[in-house]
Amino acid sequence: MYRKNLSHALFIDFYELTMAQAYWQSGTTADATFSLFFRTYPPDRAYFVFGGLADSLEHLEGFRFSGGDISHLRATKRFDGGFLSFLQELRFTGSVRAMDEGAIAFAGEPVLEVTAPVIEAQLLETFLINQINLQTVLATKASRVVHAAQGKSVFDFAARRTHGREASDRLARLSYMVGFAGTSNALAGGVYGIPTFGTMAHSFITAFDDEADAFRAYAKAFPDTSTFLVDTYDTVVGIRNAIAVAKEMLQRGHALQAIRLDSGALRDLARTARTMLDEAGLEAVRIFASGGLDELAVEELVRAGAPIDGYGVGTKVGVSADAPWADCVYKMVTYDARPVLKLSGDKATLPGPKQVFRRCGAGGRYAADVVACASEPPPAGAKALLQEVMLNGKPLAPPLSLRELRKRFADYFERLPEEQKALRSPAAYDVRISDGLEELRQRLTGEAARRQSATDGESERE
Repeated sequence: MYRKNLSHALFIDFYELTMAQAYWQSGTTADATFSLFFRTYPPDRAYFVFGGLADSLEHLEGFRFSGGDISHLRATKRFDGGFLSFLQELRFTGSVRAMDEGAIAFAGEPVLEVTAPVIEAQLLETFLINQINLQTVLATKASRVVHAAQGKSVFDFAARRTHGREASDRLARLSYMVGFAGTSNALAGGVYGIPTFGTMAHSFITAFDDEADAFRAYAKAFPDTSTFLVDTYDTVVGIRNAIAVAKEMLQRGHALQAIRLDSGALRDLARTARTMLDEAGLEAVRIFASGGLDELAVEELVRAGAPIDGYGVGTKVGVSADAPWADCVYKMVTYDARPVLKLSGDKATLPGPKQVFRRCGAGGRYAADVVACASEPPPAGAKALLQEVMLNGKPLAPPLSLRELRKRFADYFERLPEEQKALRSPAAYDVRISDGLEELRQRLTGEAARRQSATDGESERE
């Protein structure tokens, strides 16, 4: 259990705090810029859906250490009293440039840059990576399911299997943003204004002596919105029972909305169910499928022509089972107006504040991106993607509503070429480094090599 007097500001890797004290004691307190980006793609991915911006800005605006936080840090006996007093007064006073939440982003491109006094910017690293990594991974996974469903309704059923309540709430929001029809998570539905859906569990059926009686009881409670789960004992028998109760409902002026298949060979069972329902004159009753589905299973069912009208996806989407994390990093790119970079192996970084320019081709489809120095002019016909969203510690505009984000995402995703949307072995998107940024990288790399050579020479003389 959290102590009640601790705040979310303390959600920081401990070494961020020890560095902050060393910065403070040494007078290393000038402004710095940090870039947040994804180094590489998880398997079978060629794009990201940027998520987590709204939560990040909210955290930055309210960032402050509570008295309980300071007392806890003092009890560790690791920190100077003057530094703790400094922390108690600390607020985020910097600026943030970012892509739109829901934007399509690619590996190697900054999705967000923070400029602030170095201690402020450094202390944000843990929260920003945590939220943007999680939410981008979930939004990307959910977008793949919507693409696979090819217009069929998709619902979030993942609440019981996500890695914690917060992850479930975030998934519900993000999945709705990228096109899901709704969620089973009642809390998220209330918080975010998302349509909520639910059918019944097998336990409801087994609580009755007879499956048909269970259906009757549910239909009495929900005469115009019932969906019957038909696979508790024998799916074909369950469909027959559902048909019998549906006909009873029609006699009372009500209609069964759907049946749900939750196990077995879904393609074949859906075909059997559709035939049985149609022959009974119940053409309007829809077929809903769930049970261990992800984008690959949904794609296979859609491609096979299974007569399924909607899909409930849970575990594999809620934890992004095939790609539960991404290589999201937050790296310093300037200190005191001096561009800096990291040179170590496959973790090298690009120096300086940056801009991402996107050029579109025929039909408005994305054609190529250029990562450039922030000061560079845009290439002809290209659009700058990083926009200032926070200044002096305050957001520049209220966040868009979820419905506005949903509409905007649909336009963004429509512009993504089909070869990048492929669920298996997608084609790489064209992301280039500008000549200006490459020249800056080469210059700083050369300067670092000369400094290292001089240091080695001094060591040899000693």
